[in-house]
Amino acid sequence: MKLEEKFNASGFVIRGFSEIPELQMLLFGIFLLLYIMIICGNLTIIVLIWKNVHLHTPMYFFLVNLSFIDIASISNILPKLLSMLCTKIKTISFIGCITQMHVFLSLSATEFFLLAAMAYDRYVAICHPLHYVALIGLKQCARFSFASWFWGGLAPTGQTVLVSKLYFCINNNINHFFCDLNPMLQIACTDTSVFNILSYIEGPVIAIAPFMLTLISYVFIINAILKIKSTRGQHKAFSTCTAHLTCVIIFYGTILFMYMRPKSKFLPKLDKYFSLLYIVFVPMLNPIIYSLKNEDIRKVLIKTK
Repeated sequence: MKLEEKFNASGFVIRGFSEIPELQMLLFGIFLLLYIMIICGNLTIIVLIWKNVHLHTPMYFFLVNLSFIDIASISNILPKLLSMLCTKIKTISFIGCITQMHVFLSLSATEFFLLAAMAYDRYVAICHPLHYVALIGLKQCARFSFASWFWGGLAPTGQTVLVSKLYFCINNNINHFFCDLNPMLQIACTDTSVFNILSYIEGPVIAIAPFMLTLISYVFIINAILKIKSTRGQHKAFSTCTAHLTCVIIFYGTILFMYMRPKSKFLPKLDKYFSLLYIVFVPMLNPIIYSLKNEDIRKVLIKTK
C-alpha cells in the first residue's frame, strides 16, 4: 500500500492559529516580517564571520553552523505556513508532512549536539587556554560539526519510519501550524505506545547526553572563573560565554517544556502557541544575542556601519 493511500488524497489539514478570515492576512504579514528578520539576521552573522579573517576561529565556525540551522529550521516551516495563510489552502500531502516533521526533528537534534560542542569549546578556552589550539583546531571543529549534522539527521529516522506506518482514519486534522510529532500521534487511530519506548531509548542519546555535556562543561567553566582573583578577569572570562549560555537556556527551556513531560499534559492549543518560542523566536534571538553580548561581533558591526 502506498503512503498516499492510507487516507484521503488531500493528506493532512493543518488547522493553524485562527479560522477567522480577517486575521489571516494580519498573521501573514506578521510571520512574513519575522521570516525576513530571521533570514537577514542569521545571514548577517554568516557574512560578517566569512568576511572578517580574525573571526575565523572555532567559536565562530560553530556560530556559522548554528545560523545555518536557524535558517534551515525556519525555512522548513514558515514558507508553508505563509502559503496557507495567503491562499487559505491548509492541506499538505502525507509525504510532505512526514518530510517536514523529519527535517524539524533532525535540525532540533543537530542543534542539541552543536550546542554541546560549543560548550566544550568554551570549556577548553577557559579551563585549558594553553592547549586550546591543540584541542580545538578548525579541523576538529569541522569533525564536531559534521558529526552533529550527521547524527542529527539520523536521530529521528526511527520515529519517521514508524509515523509513516500509522493509520489516521477519517480524522486527519492536525491541530498545529506545522507537522510535529505529538500532534500527529494525537490523531492516529493505531497504537502509538511504541513511540514511548522509542523515546526512552532515543531521549538519553539525543537530548540528555548533550545536555549533560553542556551542563558539566559550564560547571567546570564557572569553577575556573571563580578561581580568577580579579573581578575584571572574571567578567572578561565570563563574557566569552554569556551569548552561548543565553542561547542554551532559551533553547533547552523551550524544547524541554514542549517534549519532556507526560503525554497526559499535552495541550494542543497551549503547545501550538508555545511552539512559536522555539520555532520563531529562538532563531530570531540567536543573532541578536550574539550581536549584543559578543564583543568581537559588536566591533565588526560598528566598523561595518
